[in-house]
Amino acid sequence: MKKHLLLLAMLSLGFVANAQEEEKSAKDYNKFSIEANGGLTKANNPLADGFYTDIAPLHVDLGVRYMFNPKFGLRLQVGYDKMKGNDESIPFETEYMNANLQGVVNLGRIMDFESWTKNFNVQFHTGVGYAQLDGDRFEKSDNTMNFIVGLTGQLKLSERIALNADFSMLNNTGQDKNTWDGTTPNPEIRGFDGTLYNATLGIAFYLGKHAKHADWTTNADLADDKLKALEERLGNVESMLVDSDADGVPDYLDQENNTTAGAVVDSKGRAIDQNNNGIADDLETYIDQRINNGSGAAADNEVVKKLINDGYIAVFFDFNRSTPTESSTRNINFILNYLKLNPNSSMTVSGYADEIGSNAINNTISEKRAAAVKDVLVKAGIDGSRLTISPKGEDNSVDKNSAAARKLVRKVIFTIN
Repeated sequence: MKKHLLLLAMLSLGFVANAQEEEKSAKDYNKFSIEANGGLTKANNPLADGFYTDIAPLHVDLGVRYMFNPKFGLRLQVGYDKMKGNDESIPFETEYMNANLQGVVNLGRIMDFESWTKNFNVQFHTGVGYAQLDGDRFEKSDNTMNFIVGLTGQLKLSERIALNADFSMLNNTGQDKNTWDGTTPNPEIRGFDGTLYNATLGIAFYLGKHAKHADWTTNADLADDKLKALEERLGNVESMLVDSDADGVPDYLDQENNTTAGAVVDSKGRAIDQNNNGIADDLETYIDQRINNGSGAAADNEVVKKLINDGYIAVFFDFNRSTPTESSTRNINFILNYLKLNPNSSMTVSGYADEIGSNAINNTISEKRAAAVKDVLVKAGIDGSRLTISPKGEDNSVDKNSAAARKLVRKVIFTIN
C-alpha cells in the first residue's frame, strides 16, 4: 500500500508541476481552484448480519482542480468518512480515508448552459485512487483501490467563489475485510465489493490573475478574446505602417522620420545627401534654383521659411570646434541670400553642442558656434542687429554613445523672427 501511495503522490506532484507551467501561459481565464466539501456518507454494502448503518453526517474532502480548458480538467482529492452502527445494529465504528485522481468534464460548457443561465453549472467527475479502512472491529487496516464517479452542481456566487453540491459513489476493489463493519473477511471476493455514497455541500475558490475561471468561460468569451487579440495585432501593424514624414518609408524602418514631404530617401528613410553637406540632394537643387542662383521670386515663400525654421538649413562643427565645417559653407550662403532678399527679416542664431564634456563647457562652445556664424554673416554684409545669438548648450536628442549621431547635434540652426 505504501508503494501505491508513493506512486500516486509522485504522479500527482508531476501533474501539479505541469499544470503550473501551463498556468503561466494561460491568457484568457484562470485554471486552478481549491475545493472544500462536507456532508453525509452512507455505506451501502456489504455489512455482516446484525450490523446496520444509517446516513451519517460525517464526510469531508479537500481537492485541487486544474482545468486544461473550459471543458476538461483533473482533480486531486483526499477524503475522510466515519460511519457507525445505528440503534438496531451491533455497535461498530469504521473510518474510511481515501485519495484519488479524477478526470472532470464540464457539462455546462459542453451543453451550452450559457444559452439559458450564467450562474448554474454541472460537472461530471470520475477517477481511481487508494483507500484505507480501519475501525474498532478490524484486526488490521484494510487497504483497497477505489473507483469514484459523481456529479457536481455549481452555483456561481462571484468570479472567485462558487457553491458546490455533489453526489458521488465510491466502489472499493480488493477490500479483503469485505464488510464495512470489519467483521467478515472474505478474500475470495475481489470485484467492486464495497459501495459508499456521499452527498456534500462545499465551496470552490478560484485562483489566478484573470477575471474569469474556466468553469464559466464560454465560447463567446473565447471568441471575444481572440477578436481582441486580432484587433491588437492589427493595431500594432497599423502603427508600424505609420509614415509620419510621408517619405514612403514606415516609421518603424525610418531612421530619419522628419524628412520633408516628397524628399528623395533611401530604403531606411534617410534623405540622400551625396556631398554630405547636411542638405538632401533634392532640397539642395531647390535651394540652388530658388535662392543661391539669385532668383528672389520665391525668397519669402512659406516653404523656404519652413525649411529654415524646422532646422533643415544647419551649420555643422567638428568636435570641440567653433569653426564651421567646410561642407556647411553652402548652408551659410543660403541664409545669407535669404537675408539679402528679405531685408526686413531678422533671425535667431541658435548654437548647440553634443553631450560629451561638462555642461559649462558645452554652454560656452554652443555660444561660440552661434557667434562664429553670426560673424561670418556680418562680414558678408548683414547688419548685426538683425541677428540674435541664442546658446542652447547640449542637445540630448541623440544617442551620446554614437559618434555619427553626435555629428548631427554639433550645429547652428536659424529661426526667422
